[in-house]
Amino acid sequence: MHKNMELHKYLLKQAKKLTEDWYSAIDKSTAVGVYASTNEEEIKKLKAQNYSFHENLIQVFIEDEDEFFKSFEDWVNEIASDSGHQSTPTHIILQEFLNVQSQYLSIIESFERENEGIYEKDEIYSWNHIILKAFSKIMTRFVEVHDQLSLRRLRSQQELINELSAPVIKLHQDIGLLPLVGEIDTQRAKYLLENTLMECTKKAINHLYVDLSGVNVIDTMVAMQIFQLIDALKIVGVKTTLSGVRPEIAMTAISLGLNFKDIHITGNLAQALQMK
Repeated sequence: MHKNMELHKYLLKQAKKLTEDWYSAIDKSTAVGVYASTNEEEIKKLKAQNYSFHENLIQVFIEDEDEFFKSFEDWVNEIASDSGHQSTPTHIILQEFLNVQSQYLSIIESFERENEGIYEKDEIYSWNHIILKAFSKIMTRFVEVHDQLSLRRLRSQQELINELSAPVIKLHQDIGLLPLVGEIDTQRAKYLLENTLMECTKKAINHLYVDLSGVNVIDTMVAMQIFQLIDALKIVGVKTTLSGVRPEIAMTAISLGLNFKDIHITGNLAQALQMK
């Protein structure tokens, strides 16, 4: 990449002004996410992150390309994982990248005017090309890391939701309760099967009450998986009692030809617990 120490020094002197001008240009009436904060500490942090960007970016004019992009990776990871930027829509962040890119194209033009006649047009063109290429690669990498972290967080949240939506509660001694509430889709039903078997074994539960009174609708695939859960529990020595089975759920099970013969069923959980 083309190196120019004088341009590097010029940009470094302008870095603080670039940050202040950038932040001042944000329309606070329409800003969202990290850019909308009115907290002084958060604003200070945002400006520091922007200034750090300038410190890293201007190295493009004195470092080799590979070295430059490698050193920029730390900044990208820091900002992409920042909670404020994680809660900000990606397209909003990209727009701010483009706003800063415009700043650089403008300041290079100012440097050219202040040094008129010293540098060839091809050299000036190369500086603009360097900036555009740097921004393109940094923005692409930022989106990649940002999305990876968002997906990881989403999966973590889904795992927590699954765990909270399929709790095996130990009532006393070897008796447990699995209260099911809300919609059960295929993914949640699969988690139910895996988690319930593991929890019953871990908590030494020999009799599990599965209460369906909080479930309104179960499709055919989910109904089959619930019966598979009961069969699997039987294999590991856990007796199962179903309670709160709604008529529509019963009709779904019957239409599938599922056998209730060996399943203990009560109208509601209170009845089930009284019979123990």
